[in-house]
Amino acid sequence: MLTNTIYLEPPGGLDHLMPGHAETREPGPGEITVRIHASSLNYHDFGVVSRPGMAVRRIPMSDGAGVVTATGPGVSEFSIGDSVVSTFFPTWLDGEPALSDFATVPGDGIDGFAREMVTASTTAFTHAPAGYSHAEAATLTTAGLTAWRALFVDGALKPGETVLVLGTGGVSIFALQFAKMAGATVIATSSSGDKLARLRSLGADHVINYKNDPQWGNAVRALTGGTGVDHVLEVGGAGTLEQSATAVRTGGHVAVIGVLSGADSVFNFRQILRKQLRITGLLVGSRQHQFDMVRAINANGLRPVIDRHFPLLEIAEAFRYQASGQHFGKIALDI
Repeated sequence: MLTNTIYLEPPGGLDHLMPGHAETREPGPGEITVRIHASSLNYHDFGVVSRPGMAVRRIPMSDGAGVVTATGPGVSEFSIGDSVVSTFFPTWLDGEPALSDFATVPGDGIDGFAREMVTASTTAFTHAPAGYSHAEAATLTTAGLTAWRALFVDGALKPGETVLVLGTGGVSIFALQFAKMAGATVIATSSSGDKLARLRSLGADHVINYKNDPQWGNAVRALTGGTGVDHVLEVGGAGTLEQSATAVRTGGHVAVIGVLSGADSVFNFRQILRKQLRITGLLVGSRQHQFDMVRAINANGLRPVIDRHFPLLEIAEAFRYQASGQHFGKIALDI
């Protein structure tokens, strides 16, 4: 069966996102077929589609959510009609990370979810949270799980601790929501007064306009009585890491997640040593982490923040909107 698909054609770039059709095969042993209804945009996806010199044709998008339409022999975990959401690393099931590249990641090393139908191993999906729309479920694969792992797996977040989140992208908004769900105090930053107000409405205890206060690391310390925060979700990279190291307490945790302000940095490592910081780099999480996150969402009723929806055929416009930085939370593709 041929279904609607978006292809990223060589040599890459937003102008080379082209509509087409793909054949969907029947599921084999241990596989399911899923009607994909939604995806969501991540900066990883933007990096893939805007990467120059791409040599192979690829179906983009790492996030996908939909409904199981067929199951292969031996499948007992899923049934026809189940709502499911994709996993970022289909082969990383549990335990310590063993992957250091994107060779198995949908939309990057393998074909992704900018299409109506896909047949894949059961490990490429988990059940979606109860009551979630497909668009809401599609926000979890990358952004939701990254925030979850940073706080609860690598950070071992405890009630009463303090978390700093930077900006209003998908990971940061999820981190704010998860941290408040766990009883933490949250400090959030943005350069927009309107976005700062929205951060407060989501539960942020303190907000800082980093455009008005370039030394926002010291402002964070002042808000914590000079101690610093327990956790920082560092999505900026080279341009923000020094301020994040200033903002965190001695012995605190900095989860390095993104490089929105650049990847190359001249950094004073004395501060890391002097403050005995724990700096962890992370790429999303395992399938077991996703099981744990979905279970927590089912217990607490958290709902993702979706800024805008775009139809699949407007995928290039969706990425241009993402690049503008206007969004607050996630951008969804309806498929």
